[in-house]
Amino acid sequence: MLLRHARSLLFLPASNARAIAKARTLPCDMVILDLEDAVPVDAKDSARDGAVAALAQGFGGRIAAVRINIEGTPWHGVEMVAAKTAALDYIVLPKVEHPKQVKDVFSVCQKPVIAMIESARGVLAASEIARSEGCAALFMGNNDLRKDLGIPPSAGRAGLSYAMQAVVLAARAAGIAVFDGVFNRLDDQAGLEAECAEGYTLGFDGKTLIHPSQVTVANQMFGPDAQALADARRLVAAANGGAERFEGRMIETMHVEEAQALIARAEAVGA
Repeated sequence: MLLRHARSLLFLPASNARAIAKARTLPCDMVILDLEDAVPVDAKDSARDGAVAALAQGFGGRIAAVRINIEGTPWHGVEMVAAKTAALDYIVLPKVEHPKQVKDVFSVCQKPVIAMIESARGVLAASEIARSEGCAALFMGNNDLRKDLGIPPSAGRAGLSYAMQAVVLAARAAGIAVFDGVFNRLDDQAGLEAECAEGYTLGFDGKTLIHPSQVTVANQMFGPDAQALADARRLVAAANGGAERFEGRMIETMHVEEAQALIARAEAVGA
């Protein structure tokens, strides 16, 4: 599956073997084994070893990634060494504020890097980060970004709207994927649906998640709508090239390409 087709990207503590095993049964499109915030200091080494072993077993065709700790921590170097030979597709790098951070990790690991934008500096540098060597995608890190901007957790996402759109613009200009941040309230399905709908309308490709119960909602909200998919197939079948009338509206090459992209996404996720 192409990264841009991923709808549900599930973070799992690399120290939790039970959660890792369960991930192989979930309909998530991507598994991210977390060595950073989700793992306590005294479990960092064992979590790294566990992540390498889990990656060697594979995740049944799901995209596999590891989130490493940032430069300056005691674990950054050894995690890059482990990631270089591990059976993973992407490295997730937190707290990126400069393209050099991505370039340095890519040069060592020779694996594509997903940069997490989690600060005001990261947002302002997002365009340069997205174009840096080895950068495959951008993740929104809304929890840390909200803290950095001084926005209270109870304020919702209104204060993040400019930052989110700026990150989407940066990714699209660079031709890479971009994904919305996590939703913290595990028992609020309506809230998750609303946030996924908002992320979809802003242009995000999918959503990062922190719990298996969120996967189905993300797949549904970021997956191709059945009616839109049927419309896309009719449009492609009817198009003859150039501007023309289709079911009461005017279409041209751009609309055909959009329809073809929707069909390709549906086929990629088995919709």
